[in-house]
Amino acid sequence: MAAHELIVASLLCCMVGTCYGSVHFSSLKRTLDVTASPKRSQVLRAGVDKITVTWALNKTVPAGTDATYKTIMVKLCYAPVSQRDRARRKTEDDLSRDKTCQHKIVARPYDASNKTVHRFEWIVERDMPTATFFVRAYAHDSNDVEVGYGQTTDAKKTTNLFEIHSISRRHASLDICSVCFSAFSVVSLLVFFYIEKRKGKASSVRNK
Repeated sequence: MAAHELIVASLLCCMVGTCYGSVHFSSLKRTLDVTASPKRSQVLRAGVDKITVTWALNKTVPAGTDATYKTIMVKLCYAPVSQRDRARRKTEDDLSRDKTCQHKIVARPYDASNKTVHRFEWIVERDMPTATFFVRAYAHDSNDVEVGYGQTTDAKKTTNLFEIHSISRRHASLDICSVCFSAFSVVSLLVFFYIEKRKGKASSVRNK
């Protein structure tokens, strides 16, 4: 009896895991229209340039499709050309193992009564690696499970791709030197004023 209950419990756990933890990308419907401001093959600079993304429910989907939508999560995703020979960026159909979209842009609550186009401006983070990207948005339900998506590229992820160039080590070193120099300048200025003040006081004492 105990063994039977253990088996049933295990099956239930598996079913729960399937329902809440093992969503497959191939099972999702493309229900969101997503755009991003970079033009095809445009090169953006990490820490400098901005990306404007928009998302909205596709007008052709059946009414009620978004009934379970609670959150929209917009992410920056690696294109196939930047995944080649890189296991840490590998695409998996099982979204719990997928490494395509690692960089969060924004997450916003979803309001089914608001059918307008939503917009967000994002500054490319300074630690972004050099790679080719596209933008994808996932619709999540109340259990934070993916239930729909949209993206700026086609199904094969070959169109509307753009590049981001990381901050080079040279530029990072220059930034550090610039900060150090600025700090040194401020300290030097304070020391100069302190010395001048001391000289002024010494002169006043001698004059007396």
